[in-house]
Amino acid sequence: MRYFDELKRSMEFLATDPRTVFLGQAVAVAGTAMSNTLKGVDPSRLVELPVAEEMQMGMTTGLALAGMVPVSLFPRWNFLLCAMSQLINHLDKLDDMACAGFNARAIVRTGIGSERPLHPQYQHVGDFTVAVRSMCRSIEVIRLDEPGDIFPAYERALLRDDGRSTLLVEWGDFYNEK
Repeated sequence: MRYFDELKRSMEFLATDPRTVFLGQAVAVAGTAMSNTLKGVDPSRLVELPVAEEMQMGMTTGLALAGMVPVSLFPRWNFLLCAMSQLINHLDKLDDMACAGFNARAIVRTGIGSERPLHPQYQHVGDFTVAVRSMCRSIEVIRLDEPGDIFPAYERALLRDDGRSTLLVEWGDFYNEK
């Protein structure tokens, strides 16, 4: 089992649930390695967005509150940083704000930018997993270090019944290396 193949299999599994919708930059059009993991997903389930990370995370929270299971793609941690207010102060705190009255959950995908074969410079390769995990009270943050970690993590994120959202962190370099 290869890292990329497991990601693609996981996205196709998520797409079998009618509640899922995939949103972000380079979701409906090519542009990142993550785009290629969605090639088996019905194009009508892909919502292409402009570079507006905070808006995207706000839409993610809104879709979750409406009963959907949004799969929100931020190709690199460094881009997701622009949406931290929505992630930490809103999505993560839904149950606190509603006194456990919501069962809304989202799946957020991000990545540690690849450094090989070409280093894109340091504004694209950050790994903020530990820091963000320490800020989240309800969002489960999972770094996908091995191909065998991938499908079980995405399956859990979709099927969980505790109302928690899941943030999954992929390694860009592993798409071609593992």
